[in-house]
Amino acid sequence: MIVGTVREVKAQEYRVGLTPDATRAYVRAGHTVLIEQDAGVGSGFSDDLYANAGAAIVSSAKEVWEKSDMIVKVKEPLSTEYELIRENQILFTYLHLAANKELLELLLEKKCLAVAYETIRDAQGNLPLLKPMSEIAGRLSVQVGASCLETQAGGKGILLSGIPGVPKANVVIIGAGNVGLNACHIAVGMGANVTVLDVDLEKLARIDTLYGAAVQTLYSTATTIKRAVVGADLVIGTVLIPGKSAPKLIKRSYLKKCKLGPYLLMWLLIKAGVLKPANQQPMKTLPIL
Repeated sequence: MIVGTVREVKAQEYRVGLTPDATRAYVRAGHTVLIEQDAGVGSGFSDDLYANAGAAIVSSAKEVWEKSDMIVKVKEPLSTEYELIRENQILFTYLHLAANKELLELLLEKKCLAVAYETIRDAQGNLPLLKPMSEIAGRLSVQVGASCLETQAGGKGILLSGIPGVPKANVVIIGAGNVGLNACHIAVGMGANVTVLDVDLEKLARIDTLYGAAVQTLYSTATTIKRAVVGADLVIGTVLIPGKSAPKLIKRSYLKKCKLGPYLLMWLLIKAGVLKPANQQPMKTLPIL
């Protein structure tokens, strides 16, 4: 089989479908591996590393798509790649088709063999290919959220851990799966007041066993979510329903009762048409977690 990997074209995506070690494993198994030139640079892998692992370096993504029986990517194909997909070609990547009807219809039309990482289950019913990405997302969410709380980012000027004489930040995590557990781990480590909500009592019991009094666990209902969100400084949503779009659990009415940072409050008022930006210059969209 000819296995190919191309450089990701999605904005701010620096990962690569195959590492040099994975390439070497394919070559040892008797397969041919094609790597688009500089495909791994964003992840710190030079073309020489791939060549030393037995891959052939190809100058264009188009050539990789044309010659490969299987394409291994990280993210779903974008519109610029649609025409490159062939019938019966294996496409192995994250797809998240529940939120992308256009791509779903395109893949059906192309009659390719699309395999989504996030749908593969092991013998225990777990999602082994999604798990490491969930761990990264959970831990990174707290780090990004802490930055967003800084005043210059439009936040409330709050330090997650607080300091002697100043209260800690209230961090609310909705969902106690892999993402939620890892977000909880970092938030507790940074010294915040942490509340975790879920409908799975076994997951909440696990968190209670791990962190004890350091974490407040709540059964997730519309009422408990509302109370937690209104009193939160940072809210992290982690709920996953495999194969479906993420549910919308936080209502706009909840946000109206939250305490907002000065810049974020001004941005929301401008978006609502209550205020106009100075000199009619549009303000940058600020992140809301």
